[in-house]
Amino acid sequence: MGVAKKTRKFAQVKRVISSRDARLKKNQLKEQTAIAKKDKSSEAVREIPQVSTSLFFQFNTALRPPYSVLIDTNFLNFTIQKKLEVMQSMMDCLYAKATPVITDCVMAELEKLGSRYRIALRIARDPRFERVGCEHKGTYADDCIVNRVLQHKIYIVATNDRDLKRRLRKIPGVPIMSCGNGKYVIERLPDAPEK
Repeated sequence: MGVAKKTRKFAQVKRVISSRDARLKKNQLKEQTAIAKKDKSSEAVREIPQVSTSLFFQFNTALRPPYSVLIDTNFLNFTIQKKLEVMQSMMDCLYAKATPVITDCVMAELEKLGSRYRIALRIARDPRFERVGCEHKGTYADDCIVNRVLQHKIYIVATNDRDLKRRLRKIPGVPIMSCGNGKYVIERLPDAPEK
């Protein structure tokens, strides 16, 4: 009878406790401090943001013709791609007079984009467009638009930016206009109140 062959065992390593193991004293101390911090934060007074007086549930009573439409950079670019006239298309969409409003941040963003977007810049400099100054630092137009809408609920926001639309949908009473196929499309604009 022969001797049974012993197979070698590969990758056999001594078992070591992980540095993040809950049984170690330092990790137990960390856990206790985290629980203590959580208890302190739950005791803190919470503030509920002040809701605009123009809102009646989701209905914004401050929106009346002539509408102020806050325009984003990519909305102008899509308008040019679809070969639409801004003022006429807005009136066709809203069935009322609309005043396009452009912030300084949007203008700065258009200027940064360079010569490829010179037509959009020329449209934005149209004297029929109302210019609004910005008091904040930086030129990120999305934050500027969201902050302005949070402060004043009198705007319809015109954008094709998905992220900005997602942020605006969380704010009650703000209609969103976007550039569709051959026309402007608006969502969340309340119907006229019945008398």
